Amino acid sequence: MSAQTISATDSMVGEYWQWQGHNIYYVKAGESQPQRPPLLLVHGFGASTDHWRKNISGLCNEFEVWAIDLLGFGRSAKPKLEYSGNLWRDQLNDFIAEVIGKKTVLAGNSLGGYACLCVAAQCPDVAAGLVLFNSAGPFSDNQLASDTESTKKSKPATNLFGNFLRWTFRQKLSQFLLFQYIRQPWVIRNTLKKVYADHSAITDQLVADIRRPSQDKGAFDVFCSVFSTPQGEKNDALLKQLICPLLILWGEADPWMNTRERSQKFRQYYPELTEHFLTAGHCPHDEVPEQVNPIVKDWVLSISHSPL
Repeated sequence: MSAQTISATDSMVGEYWQWQGHNIYYVKAGESQPQRPPLLLVHGFGASTDHWRKNISGLCNEFEVWAIDLLGFGRSAKPKLEYSGNLWRDQLNDFIAEVIGKKTVLAGNSLGGYACLCVAAQCPDVAAGLVLFNSAGPFSDNQLASDTESTKKSKPATNLFGNFLRWTFRQKLSQFLLFQYIRQPWVIRNTLKKVYADHSAITDQLVADIRRPSQDKGAFDVFCSVFSTPQGEKNDALLKQLICPLLILWGEADPWMNTRERSQKFRQYYPELTEHFLTAGHCPHDEVPEQVNPIVKDWVLSISHSPL
């Protein structure tokens, strides 16, 4: 796919790669640049390669750009597995090694950011750099320990209700009803309105792109697995292993995370990072691509002198 054929509204035509017996969907744009690393864009929960079309069109004249659907999402297969950061780490590592073929800058949003961090930290031979957009993933925090016995005794009703909710959402019927609810177009649109600061970026195409994979066979099993799988490696442990350059872009209007607080945590464990705060929500790459693309371009060029 040549750079000249890409626009920010194109439905990109991709290919499939076989990984561990499963179809993995990806798209590619731009030409290989001997002195510049390729970029691999990784979507967040419920999204897909489609969520990067504005970034692919904005970056493919300067870089070889790849985007991939994680196993369980987008147009990739949705087998009944235990989904985790380790699974996606291995998928991305193998994709870079087998398909891209050289060190790559990994860029991920939300869940995809966490998966990219896992790769960059634990598979350093494939990572030329790491870009995170409102990245997910837990931190170790001893100050947020479980309630003491005295606290539990003082709030018996609260604890009982919390335990009941956790039990309820572990039941298949409850999970099925919740899944049916959240994939309704009007629910998707309302959710996007909460996490996008600029509602003009919420188009019919965006809603359709997010809803389409939820209709696939296996989508419900993926949904259940993602929410029932134990938390993976903590961000702080991963950052302690990280050796490649790190750029973080924060959409400050994100209602799902305190970006300034998370920024401090990332800086605590990886003070060499570069970061920017943008007037946007949870998905700044899609909401303000006119700001994001130049920042990413300049940063990648600044690290390109390093041996790949």
